[in-house]
Amino acid sequence: MNTTDQQRFEFLYQQHPTNLTLQGKRPATVDANSRAMRRLSAFFDRAPDAMTAADLKTYFVSLIATHSWSAVKIDRNGLQFFLKKRNSTVSTSP
Repeated sequence: MNTTDQQRFEFLYQQHPTNLTLQGKRPATVDANSRAMRRLSAFFDRAPDAMTAADLKTYFVSLIATHSWSAVKIDRNGLQFFLKKRNSTVSTSP
């Protein structure tokens, strides 16, 4: 990731666990959903809010081929939460 993308990722990554905790999610859920963000960002080498529907489809096809179905579902749930939260709030990020 370039510096701007890395800063954007770090900002989003810091906000995500807080949002999950405020929703009453358990620590293991917070950890698994945060891992989904890291895995997606590493796969494309950019911040997760820059992903398109086609990117997500590519990611999940790859994930299905390499991970268990439970890992796929955890990533799907975590990324759904992230994307819904991002779409429902106005960003004040850098």
